[in-house]
Amino acid sequence: QVQLVESGGGLVQAGGSLSLSCAVSGHSISDSYLAWFRQSPEKEREFTAGIRWAAGITHYADSAKGRFAISRDTAKNTVYLQMNSLKPEDTGVYYCAATWSYLAYTNKNSYNFWGQGTQVTVSS
Repeated sequence: QVQLVESGGGLVQAGGSLSLSCAVSGHSISDSYLAWFRQSPEKEREFTAGIRWAAGITHYADSAKGRFAISRDTAKNTVYLQMNSLKPEDTGVYYCAATWSYLAYTNKNSYNFWGQGTQVTVSS
Protein backbone atom coordinates (compact mmCIF):
# COMPACT_ATOMS: atom_id res chain seq x y z
CA GLN A 1 0.00 0.00 0.00
CA VAL A 2 1.02 3.59 -0.65
CA GLN A 3 -0.23 6.53 1.36
CA LEU A 4 -0.30 10.01 -0.16
CA VAL A 5 -0.98 13.08 1.96
CA GLU A 6 -1.37 16.46 0.28
CA SER A 7 -0.97 19.85 1.89
CA GLY A 8 -0.55 23.48 0.92
CA GLY A 9 -3.85 24.41 -0.67
CA GLY A 10 -5.67 27.62 0.11
CA LEU A 11 -7.19 30.83 -1.19
CA VAL A 12 -5.13 33.14 -3.37
CA GLN A 13 -5.82 36.06 -5.67
CA ALA A 14 -5.34 35.75 -9.40
CA GLY A 15 -1.69 36.22 -10.30
CA GLY A 16 -0.54 34.80 -7.00
CA SER A 17 1.34 31.61 -6.16
CA LEU A 18 0.83 28.47 -4.11
CA SER A 19 2.98 25.47 -3.39
CA LEU A 20 1.48 22.04 -2.84
CA SER A 21 3.22 19.12 -1.19
CA CYS A 22 2.49 15.41 -1.28
CA ALA A 23 4.17 13.20 1.29
CA VAL A 24 4.45 9.59 0.13
CA SER A 25 4.83 6.58 2.40
CA GLY A 26 4.41 2.83 2.28
CA HIS A 27 5.52 0.78 -0.69
CA SER A 28 8.74 1.67 -2.47
CA ILE A 29 8.14 4.35 -5.08
CA SER A 30 11.49 4.17 -6.79
CA ASP A 31 9.92 2.93 -10.06
CA SER A 32 6.77 4.97 -9.78
CA TYR A 33 5.27 7.94 -11.50
CA LEU A 34 3.75 10.65 -9.32
CA ALA A 35 1.23 13.15 -10.63
CA TRP A 36 -1.06 15.98 -9.68
CA PHE A 37 -4.63 16.03 -10.92
CA ARG A 38 -7.20 18.78 -10.61
CA GLN A 39 -10.92 18.32 -10.23
CA SER A 40 -13.42 21.15 -10.46
CA PRO A 41 -17.20 20.77 -10.08
CA GLU A 42 -17.88 21.09 -13.79
CA LYS A 43 -15.04 18.89 -15.05
CA GLU A 44 -13.66 15.42 -14.67
CA ARG A 45 -10.44 14.90 -12.74
CA GLU A 46 -7.74 16.02 -15.14
CA PHE A 47 -3.99 15.61 -15.33
CA THR A 48 -1.99 18.70 -14.40
CA ALA A 49 1.63 17.61 -13.99
CA GLY A 50 3.63 14.45 -13.41
CA ILE A 51 7.13 13.22 -12.70
CA ARG A 52 8.98 9.95 -13.03
CA TRP A 53 10.37 9.41 -9.56
CA ALA A 54 13.70 7.84 -10.45
CA ALA A 55 14.65 9.86 -13.53
CA GLY A 56 12.95 13.13 -12.64
CA ILE A 57 11.39 13.43 -16.09
CA THR A 58 8.41 15.78 -15.97
CA HIS A 59 5.24 16.26 -17.99
CA TYR A 60 2.67 19.04 -17.96
CA ALA A 61 -0.81 19.69 -19.21
CA ASP A 62 -0.91 22.55 -21.70
CA SER A 63 -2.74 24.66 -19.12
CA ALA A 64 0.15 24.26 -16.67
CA LYS A 65 3.13 24.74 -18.97
CA GLY A 66 5.17 27.80 -18.13
CA ARG A 67 3.31 28.46 -14.87
CA PHE A 68 3.56 25.27 -12.80
CA ALA A 69 6.59 23.24 -11.81
CA ILE A 70 6.58 19.72 -10.40
CA SER A 71 9.56 18.44 -8.45
CA ARG A 72 10.44 15.76 -5.93
CA ASP A 73 12.69 15.35 -2.95
CA THR A 74 13.81 11.73 -2.88
CA ALA A 75 15.21 12.05 0.64
CA LYS A 76 11.87 13.25 1.99
CA ASN A 77 9.70 11.09 -0.30
CA THR A 78 7.77 14.19 -1.18
CA VAL A 79 6.54 15.60 -4.47
CA TYR A 80 5.79 19.27 -4.92
CA LEU A 81 3.75 21.42 -7.25
CA GLN A 82 4.76 25.06 -7.44
CA MET A 83 1.96 27.06 -9.02
CA ASN A 84 2.61 30.58 -10.24
CA SER A 85 0.53 33.15 -12.12
CA LEU A 86 -2.60 31.46 -10.88
CA LYS A 87 -5.90 32.00 -12.69
CA PRO A 88 -9.48 31.53 -11.49
CA GLU A 89 -9.77 28.52 -13.81
CA ASP A 90 -7.04 26.80 -11.77
CA THR A 91 -9.54 26.50 -8.93
CA GLY A 92 -10.31 22.97 -7.83
CA VAL A 93 -9.32 20.11 -5.59
CA TYR A 94 -5.78 18.98 -6.34
CA TYR A 95 -5.01 15.31 -5.88
CA CYS A 96 -1.67 13.57 -5.72
CA ALA A 97 -1.59 10.14 -7.33
CA ALA A 98 0.86 7.31 -7.91
CA THR A 99 1.16 4.68 -10.61
CA TRP A 100 3.62 2.07 -11.80
CA SER A 101 2.02 2.04 -15.26
CA TYR A 102 2.94 5.46 -16.51
CA LEU A 103 2.69 5.00 -20.26
CA ALA A 104 -0.78 6.57 -20.08
CA TYR A 105 0.14 9.05 -17.39
CA THR A 106 -2.56 11.56 -18.29
CA ASN A 107 -5.29 8.97 -17.72
CA LYS A 108 -6.63 9.01 -14.17
CA ASN A 109 -7.61 5.35 -14.50
CA SER A 110 -3.90 4.44 -14.73
CA TYR A 111 -3.32 5.45 -11.10
CA ASN A 112 -3.43 2.98 -8.26
CA PHE A 113 -3.24 5.29 -5.27
CA TRP A 114 -4.68 8.71 -4.47
CA GLY A 115 -4.41 11.25 -1.73
CA GLN A 116 -7.40 12.91 -0.10
CA GLY A 117 -6.98 16.14 -2.07
CA THR A 118 -6.36 19.74 -1.15
CA GLN A 119 -8.55 22.68 -2.15
CA VAL A 120 -7.10 25.50 -4.23
CA THR A 121 -9.27 28.55 -4.79
CA VAL A 122 -8.16 31.43 -7.01
CA SER A 123 -10.23 34.58 -6.75
CA SER A 124 -10.53 37.07 -9.59
